[in-house]
Amino acid sequence: QVQLVESGGGSVQVGGSLRLSCEVSGYTDSPNCVGWFRQSPGKEREGVAILYTNIYTGENETYYGDPGKGRFSMFRDRFSISQDYAKNMVYLELSSLKPDDTATYYCATKDRGGNSYTCSRNPFPYWGQGTQVTVSS
Repeated sequence: QVQLVESGGGSVQVGGSLRLSCEVSGYTDSPNCVGWFRQSPGKEREGVAILYTNIYTGENETYYGDPGKGRFSMFRDRFSISQDYAKNMVYLELSSLKPDDTATYYCATKDRGGNSYTCSRNPFPYWGQGTQVTVSS
């Protein structure tokens, strides 16, 4: 059973930074498609970052936004997604935070396989419980 547990959220001031962590368990082999999403009260959930790793070549592709809505690089200048296979962890580095970044951030993964298109477009079946990020001025 796949389980995702986020941590690292908190309260920061405008311009601050945070590193969110997601502990991944329940996979026989590590997932090669992982993502971070966020949702604030009264708003739809939106994609923040997606990381796809080609299991044959090891090459990565990253998307910072919601590719399904044509947003590929919205957060590329401020956020960074990474995956540590040895530790079964996925990270999201947040910097230059703004009040609009206030939200609950969710880690999500998929079954191993697929390609960059299915990774960035198809729904994620596995979700964590979320970690709250609050940015104040």
